[in-house]
Amino acid sequence: MADSDDTTHFGYETIREAEKAGRVHGVFTSVASRYDVMNDVMSLGVHRLWKDAMMDWLAPRAGQRLLDVAGGTGDVAFRFLRRAPSAKATVLDLTESMLDAGRERAEAESLAGRLDWVVGDAMALPFEDRSFDVYTISFGIRNVTRIQDALSEAYRVLKPGGRLMVLEFSQIPNDMMQRAYDLYSFKVIPRMGQAIARDRASYQYLVESIRRFPDQETFAGMIRDAGFEQVRYRNLSMGIAALHSGWKI
Repeated sequence: MADSDDTTHFGYETIREAEKAGRVHGVFTSVASRYDVMNDVMSLGVHRLWKDAMMDWLAPRAGQRLLDVAGGTGDVAFRFLRRAPSAKATVLDLTESMLDAGRERAEAESLAGRLDWVVGDAMALPFEDRSFDVYTISFGIRNVTRIQDALSEAYRVLKPGGRLMVLEFSQIPNDMMQRAYDLYSFKVIPRMGQAIARDRASYQYLVESIRRFPDQETFAGMIRDAGFEQVRYRNLSMGIAALHSGWKI
């Protein structure tokens, strides 16, 4: 994903790797207070169905310990805990203001005893080996500076028998439909960002970062390279998003 040992992509811009975390932090700090609203508007609420589909495939079980990376405002963690009595979840995010927005949600108060919020980097998780039963990351891995490092960290912190699940925007396997989706993405979403979040540039980056992300098969190969087995994926909404699953055997 990098052009050389010390450069990477920030949308369509090539930057030094050392700059990316700060740039991504700036994007999500800027949009944190309106992030959930923008997700609903951009996807017409479909992101909620995608996250529900994620939970259906994941099938949370009582007593499990979840790490939700780039978990921001807690959407995935809340869903997991509602389906798994006595389970616990840790939400990790690079951006404190995203976590603050999550803590302010009504669900956070009712689940406070089962939920931790941690500022941290997906490429250097502040947890011991074999600490979690489940690792999830939703619409976040494309923003990581070195995706392979993040996948290796996911493998490290999972217990044997643990499961990785990634929900991310992907590629539509139909050229005409992909062109129509690109038109919507590049012409409409940045304008929504300006109107709702008062930040066109951040949403321009987010659209570009989607186009930079590997297709479904390529990303599945990256998951296998990190050591995961039984790697599978499912397209959602014809490939606008995809779920990838892998197991630490």
